[in-house]
Amino acid sequence: MRNFYESVLQHPNYYRQFNCNDTLITVFSCPAEARLMKTRFSALWTQYNYLFYVVEGRKIWHTSEGSYDIGQGSCIFIRKGAFVLEQFFDVGFCLVLFFIPDDFICQTLGKKFSAPATPAQHRQVFTLNTSETLAGFFLSMASYFGEAKEPAQSLLELKFKELILTIADNPSNAGLLSYFCSLVHEPRPVALERLMTDNYRYNLKLEEFARMSNRSLSAFKRDFQHLFDTTPGKWLLEKRLSYARHLLSTTQSTINEIAFESGFETVSHFSRAFKERFGSPPSSLRLS
Repeated sequence: MRNFYESVLQHPNYYRQFNCNDTLITVFSCPAEARLMKTRFSALWTQYNYLFYVVEGRKIWHTSEGSYDIGQGSCIFIRKGAFVLEQFFDVGFCLVLFFIPDDFICQTLGKKFSAPATPAQHRQVFTLNTSETLAGFFLSMASYFGEAKEPAQSLLELKFKELILTIADNPSNAGLLSYFCSLVHEPRPVALERLMTDNYRYNLKLEEFARMSNRSLSAFKRDFQHLFDTTPGKWLLEKRLSYARHLLSTTQSTINEIAFESGFETVSHFSRAFKERFGSPPSSLRLS
């Protein structure tokens, strides 16, 4: 899988970028001039949350919780993790995009906001209320892209903070504010369990899971063992095989499609692991 964040960083000639503290980046993108993904479906992941406002065009985000057809005028927040991006080559796509690490959200909010009475919503995709205040924020950012000089780092950091606080201050975004507050108060083991549950169906390496969990690889393995009482590799294999078995029994997808949808790198690896685990090949569970 490709790293969405790093793919954008590697193409400064195609994307006007403003970096802040080496972790935050603002991008104004017009893929009619530059397409990073050459196929209709692209498997991607990112270690940072990201928020974007669609100026023009349409794409579909396929996530572990469902598919989202996102078009002009939409303002979307997507939690860090993996997804499959479906694009349409006959339509241009322009957006203002922000990558926002967990730590930056926590540092910005601090104890300023109390979580809403409703339980934290851990959806992967949040559609935001595009208030006049938020629309004004994006308008103010657009002026920076038209200038030759890059804004000062201190100003960029203030703009990122303004974005988070503007979203959090809008009652219509209570679901996302609840998630923000969980980042501040939630125990790290709970966050790790949710991260793994949300992303095990994608063909991610252990190093990539570690980066998404804000841990070194060794710390990730240690914390994972303590939480699940098994190794990450064994846990991932069992979860993927169980999910594949469910798909084989309940859908008409091909074995190739199921192997991909369950997070296996190759069909041969899937078939071999499935037979070792269940005693028969995947074809034995096909719908009659």
